[in-house]
Amino acid sequence: MNKPEPNNAHLIGAVLQISPEHSEMFGACFLQATEIRPWGVQGFVRVPGGGNAFVRVKWEHLEVIGMAVWVDADTAMGDRE
Repeated sequence: MNKPEPNNAHLIGAVLQISPEHSEMFGACFLQATEIRPWGVQGFVRVPGGGNAFVRVKWEHLEVIGMAVWVDADTAMGDRE
């Protein structure tokens, strides 16, 4: 993915797919964005039965899928760590 515009706050809560080149563990996973940074995105991948795995991914390893239908309040406000 090309680096998006400087103000990407609208991507908080968005679902992005991580490219297989990023890592063997998270490649092709869906990430929900919690923080937008100049270098990429910080967010989490849901692990069934195991909670959330927080990851940081550079823009070149991401594709925006769209907005999540259900977003919890912490994610929507950018407060999730």
